[in-house]
Amino acid sequence: MPALLNRPKPYLLAHRGAPDCAPENTLGSFRLALTAEPEIVETDLWFTRDGELVCHHDPTVERMTGQPGRLSDMTLREVQALPIRSRFDAEYPKEHIPSLAEVLDFLPPHVLLGVELKDPKFAEPAWAGRLVRQVADRVAAQEVVALSFHRRHLDGLKRAEPAFPTGYLAVRDPRPPKTDEVLGPFWPLLLLNPRYVAVAHDRGQWVCPLDPDAHRRLGWYFQLGVDAVMSNNPVAMRALLEQRRHARGR
Repeated sequence: MPALLNRPKPYLLAHRGAPDCAPENTLGSFRLALTAEPEIVETDLWFTRDGELVCHHDPTVERMTGQPGRLSDMTLREVQALPIRSRFDAEYPKEHIPSLAEVLDFLPPHVLLGVELKDPKFAEPAWAGRLVRQVADRVAAQEVVALSFHRRHLDGLKRAEPAFPTGYLAVRDPRPPKTDEVLGPFWPLLLLNPRYVAVAHDRGQWVCPLDPDAHRRLGWYFQLGVDAVMSNNPVAMRALLEQRRHARGR
């Protein structure tokens, strides 16, 4: 993966936008996240019944809309007719589940888009190819990375487009895999293998610990030299990163 605008590491990854401050994986959440100038914005992808990609974490819409239904059984029109219901309704009263196309329309090209492949259909190259075609410009510019806990999802994508950068999210194995450009180990794995980051860097891989509470361990991550840290509150995390860099620079 390329250096992002020569900005200092660790990069800031906005996890599902800014879910501590806005309804997750919505346009409002992504727009709020962008005010923190993150280097990476992450979202989750599922296919609707009519083959459209939407940005949503769960296979069902119930948690975020209060209505029953599986994304795989609903058309894009049906999905987007359901308003988001959350504790942020007063500030964000008109949010909906966005399509990937909507997010791509306003995400700046210099911001790396991280897409977590949730849908099992991604294991099939014919389905994965739909994502490849939609983000072809970003693949060519290395401004997108596909993430997954499931190797078969990444393998399906690689069969559709070998040049698509991938990132494996690991929860058990403390050994960094060789097959991906980005590695997302569950953060305790770095305690089990203190050389995880060094080994990955020797191979030219990025490491972004899987840790939505990264602010609690930020000093440790600076010591390890990780490439990115994730946050559910990117505005607050940006302030912490700048404070840490200022203190180290004195």
